[in-house]
Amino acid sequence: MIEMNDDLKLLFDTILKLKTEEDCAELFDDLCTYTEIEAMTQRIKAAKLLTENKTYEEIIRETDISSATLSRVSRCVKFGKGYKKFLEK
Repeated sequence: MIEMNDDLKLLFDTILKLKTEEDCAELFDDLCTYTEIEAMTQRIKAAKLLTENKTYEEIIRETDISSATLSRVSRCVKFGKGYKKFLEK
């Protein structure tokens, strides 16, 4: 787990204030580059597909995610807490 410090707490507290998809879009548009948002989107989609028992080949084809990134996402789906908590089947 990442080490919590004041800067990270500020980031998380800011995200916790979001109430709508529009709020999310506005903040993430200011906070991240298009490429960063695309990478996060790709990882969330890959995690969802993994929970649906899709194969690596299907996920790579559908998301264009790298096999190295998909491997990391897969480990987090299996052993992490975040994806399991928020990506219910």
